[in-house]
This record gives sequence, structure tokens and C-alpha cells, in this order.
Amino acid sequence: MAIATVNPATGETLQTFDALGEAEVEERIARAHAAFAQHRATTFEQRAELLRRAADLLDEDRSEIARTMTTEMGKPVAAARAEAAKCAKTMRWYARHAAELLADEHPASDDVQDSGGSAAYVRYRPLGVVLAVMPWNFPLWQVVRFAAPALMAGNTGLLKHASNVPRTALYLEELFRRAGFPEGCFQTLLIGSGAVEKILRDRRVAAATLTGSEPAGRAVAATAGDEIKKTVLELGGSDPYLVLPSADIARAAKTAVTARVQNNGQSCIAAKRFIVHTDVYDEFARRFQEGMEALTVGDPLEEATDVGPLSSEQGRSDLEELVEDAKKLGATVLCGGHRPADRTAGWFYEPTILAGITPQMRIHQEETFGPVASLYRVPDLDAAVELANDTPFGLSSNVWTEDPAEQERCVADLQAGGVFFNGMTASHPGMPFGGEKRSGYGRELGGHGIREFCNVTTVWHGAAS
Repeated sequence: MAIATVNPATGETLQTFDALGEAEVEERIARAHAAFAQHRATTFEQRAELLRRAADLLDEDRSEIARTMTTEMGKPVAAARAEAAKCAKTMRWYARHAAELLADEHPASDDVQDSGGSAAYVRYRPLGVVLAVMPWNFPLWQVVRFAAPALMAGNTGLLKHASNVPRTALYLEELFRRAGFPEGCFQTLLIGSGAVEKILRDRRVAAATLTGSEPAGRAVAATAGDEIKKTVLELGGSDPYLVLPSADIARAAKTAVTARVQNNGQSCIAAKRFIVHTDVYDEFARRFQEGMEALTVGDPLEEATDVGPLSSEQGRSDLEELVEDAKKLGATVLCGGHRPADRTAGWFYEPTILAGITPQMRIHQEETFGPVASLYRVPDLDAAVELANDTPFGLSSNVWTEDPAEQERCVADLQAGGVFFNGMTASHPGMPFGGEKRSGYGRELGGHGIREFCNVTTVWHGAAS
């Protein structure tokens, strides 16, 4: 298994790394297990001090780590800096709120008396070593949104990061070490995916969290299920973007561009299927196309670049196959649809809009991981909701309407872990994030996220004799 930094803007291999051997992996698991005994005994304030220090260091390193992310997976460098800043913000949020989120919960006194006890409460206790299997598309953020709450809860972490972002993975281990977390509290494992099962079956590993593809989620869930271990899965998404007649069409179209091409279109929560009411379809399509055509595709290290390369040659090939299949079956290309003629090196693809999508096309059901949008015309809200739900995924959704009745209908009926009105889907440290159907289960972020890897413990005291 190749573990290497390959610049997707040029195809140049910048650095290669040796995978850890079994003895080295064993050493790290043992170290994480030992660190848990120490870390779980610390106070919330002690952990918060360490996490705030990590946030301060990340702020100091922002420009450097942004360039690292950009050269490893191709995101525009301005977006990489914003990702680092968001990670620092999330660390500080959990440092500030973890104690209250995990405070003991006391039932009503009559419930205690009815149970025959004199006192009772619920305590949240850490589970232990958590294995995190993380993707390349947000190489800092995906990890921090697990690590910040897990460490604040008293757990320790082992990170198996995507094999194309090893520099970022090693930076994260070093960041927590520099911040003063106990040795072994957070470690990076440079390993291939084939080594994950054995680690997850180790009795010292208590749980796992995975963000990534549906096949990877199935594999981890199957192993964890066999071992009766807790998992959180955040998998693919094919998020709908509904535009209804009461919407501000100019703003909806402008936001649609950003919602589709954020992170070069390689985001699970990027809007992918644009479902537009026929009364406003023509205006939206025109504005959306103009916005996509105005984007600057180029070197992601250049500040003016809007869309950089896809992360890998295989990723671009997969995207091209979906587009060519749709074209062959009758889809109309409103813009894009090819590799940029002026970009012969690297794995670039033009911002693309496909209209006239039908259920026979692969793109109707499969996730598009790149700057390609599917545009649909629908006659009414009923058809919009039905089409929005016609997908195996259910991560998030976007709805543009000012009508309260339409908003309530969408909250009730859209099959998704989030409904964002008159704006694009975004994650925030204070709000739970996750999906349903094949987009996974469990939640990250907010109070729900920090409690995922806690033992919810009932404590009961009998009445005095």
C-alpha cells in the first residue's frame, strides 16, 4: 500500500513513507491503552487547558499546514486556511463546553423515590481507545471534529488517516504532543486499510469512528458488529438543493455555485442535485450557469483560484465516467463536461452542469465527488420532495423557500440528517452532524457528538435502613 504525498496539481510525488509493521502498531496500541488510564483521571479543566493550547498552536501554524493540505489533496489554499481556523475554533468550543455537556444528570426526586432509592444520577464516562478512520477531503477538520470531543471526554485516539495525506496525519499527532497531551494520547498510524480489521478486533480498542466511502463503512461496521463495539459512521451524500418560487433566486443561484464546488466539489455535504420548481427554473439555470462559468480553475496555491484539481487521477476518472454515462443517455451539458484544455498536468475537471437527468443514468443514484451538478425541473413541492428522497443517501439537504408551510413540510418529510433553509449546508461545533440511510449513523459535534464515545452510567443509592 503506497503511503505518499502526491501533488494533485502536478502529479509529482513529493514524499513517500513506510507503513508501520505489526510490532510498531502493537507498540502504539499499548501506548494508547496506557495513556487512557492516565488521561481519564484528569479533570475537564486540565484537558481544556491542553486543548486550548493545541488551538493556539494550530493558529500559529495555519499558513504552513494550509500549504501542506493543498499540496496533498488540492484544495484552494484559502479554503485550507479556513479549515485550519475552523478546527481551532472547534477545539476552543469543546474546551469551553465539555464539562457542562458531560455533567452528571439528576432525575426528578419522585422518580428516585419510586425506584426505591435515596439518590440516583447519570454519569458519562469515557470508553477508552477510539480508532478513527478518516478521509482525505478535509484532512484536518474530519479528524479534529472527532478528536476534540473524544479527548475532552477522557478517551484516547488512534488515527488511521487516508494514505494520500500522510504529512497532515503526522502533523496532527505532533500538534497534540506539542500541546502537552500525555504520551500516547493521540497517535497516527501510517498503515494501509488492510490493517484496520486486526486493530479494531484488539480488546484494548473500545470503539471506532469512520468518515468515508460506503464500502469502507460496511467493512468497519461489520467488524465492529462482530466484536460488539460502538461505531459512528459518516458516509457518502448526494444532497438535494430545492429551489421554490418564493426564494430569492439570485441569492439561491449564487449560493448554489459555492455549495457545489466547495473543496473542488469533493465534499459529502456539498449540494449535488439541484431540484428547481418550473416557475423559477429558467432564471435559476441561467444564473447558476453564469456563476459556474465564471469560476477560476487553476493552481490551488494561487489565492485567486476557485477550483483546484481533484485529489487523484482515479477520482477524476470516476467522475468522467459518470458524466459520459449521463451524456450518452441524453443529458444536456449546460457548461463544462471536460478536462480544462489549458491544464495538461494534474487532475483538473471543469465546473459542470448537467440537465435532463433521468433515473436510468448512474449519476441519478451515485455520488458525484467533483465539481459536477445535476439539474432537475419539477412541477411542485410534492415532486421536489419525492425526487429529493429518491437516493440511497440521506446526509443533509438545502431548501430555498420563504413559505413557512413549505419549510415545515420539508422538515417533516426530507430524509436527511439536516435541513438548511435559504443557505448551504455547513457544520458547526455546537450542532450535531450526521445522516441516515446509507449516509451512516451516529452524530458528530455538539453534545450528541461528545456523548457518542461515553458510557452512559446509571448510579443508584438504596434508601438507608
